[in-house]
Amino acid sequence: MSTQLAQIAKKAQCDRKVRFTSLAHLLTPGLLQETWRQLNRRGASGIDGESTQQFERELEQRCQAIVARLKAGAYRAPPVRRVDIPKGPGKVGTRPLGIPTVEDRLLQRAVARLLEAVFEADFCDGSYGYRPGRNPHQTLQAVRTHVLAKKVAYVYEADIRGYFTRVNHQWLRRMVAERIADPVILGLISKWLNAGAMQDGVVMYTGAGTPQGGPISCVLANIYLHYSLDLWFEKKIRPRCRGEAHLVRFVHDFVVSFQHWHDADAFRWQLQDRLQRFDLELAEEKTRLLQFGRFAAEAAGKRGRRPETFEFLGFTHVCGRDRKGRFALVRIPSVKSCTKFLARTGEWLRRNMHWRTGDQRRRLSIMLRGFNQYFAIPHSTPKLRWVRDQVLLQWRRTLIHRSQRSRITWAYLRRCTWFDLPYARVAHPMV
Repeated sequence: MSTQLAQIAKKAQCDRKVRFTSLAHLLTPGLLQETWRQLNRRGASGIDGESTQQFERELEQRCQAIVARLKAGAYRAPPVRRVDIPKGPGKVGTRPLGIPTVEDRLLQRAVARLLEAVFEADFCDGSYGYRPGRNPHQTLQAVRTHVLAKKVAYVYEADIRGYFTRVNHQWLRRMVAERIADPVILGLISKWLNAGAMQDGVVMYTGAGTPQGGPISCVLANIYLHYSLDLWFEKKIRPRCRGEAHLVRFVHDFVVSFQHWHDADAFRWQLQDRLQRFDLELAEEKTRLLQFGRFAAEAAGKRGRRPETFEFLGFTHVCGRDRKGRFALVRIPSVKSCTKFLARTGEWLRRNMHWRTGDQRRRLSIMLRGFNQYFAIPHSTPKLRWVRDQVLLQWRRTLIHRSQRSRITWAYLRRCTWFDLPYARVAHPMV
């Protein structure tokens, strides 16, 4: 099945205008079973309460039943189970998360593989989120390359407010139909868009948005922003700029770097009109235009000031200097990222304060290694050591609260072999 997907991808790359009229025949029991092996099987249950373990016991029969319903045109997309999760420390409100049933999740992922094979040839190089073989560290590396090797003097950082709840269904169907003409695939996408969400036993239907949490929503989100933002920037904005211009996007967060101010300012005003056409809106509190780069650092130094900073993918980007005095882009974990992680470790310690110290150490070490695995890039080590020290402070405070007579001092803890957490080491030296 992977060979057939590769052939589709090759055909899509050779002919950028071809529309695929026959893809549904690839949705076979073999493709579904192959997709199952690639699926995250630790997800929560949908509205039917069925777990992945229960579905896997009859995997072959269930896959055959799904294909039979597809061929008969009798497949019905069930509503997703809506769960509101908190946005995190310092943020007000919740973020809606849609959890499909296990059966629906499998079929969504199989169709998503077909769409990826077709649209990967069209997606721009500056798009990184939710794409095979691409990750946040490659996104950060692309931004670093633009700032250090290109003529960058201004940076426009932006975020789209409530993106997954604002996607216009009518526009999305038109965008998918640019490359897909198979009525079965288009019909399945329409069913998922119109399936609605169930919360507290009530099904809610909306005319916009894709359920964040379903496998199909990832590729649909990329398709929507490809036509509404990426392609518009490559075809309309960049050719009109007098200087260099580069866009790097990870899902709905993106950074655009410019050489000249008037190019950046013109883009800022045109972007608002462009997004409004597709029912999208910028988050003003996360969107701004600033001077950044080696030219901005020189100009700020002459005025006795420091260049501005911006946040992207959890890192604060700072204009700095290397050991030889040359301009360097310094990335350190943002205050928001550190606060969110420390809030999570503090909450875990409060809930499990009476665990054995050895078990607490193992769990905290796992959490800290996961945090370091993402943020351990050059220049971030001092900040990661500070985070480790804060976790130790939380741990000591929790141990003290175990008993009203506790006299746990730092001198005592330094003698304890179990009171230790791993140090951060640079895990991504080339980012």
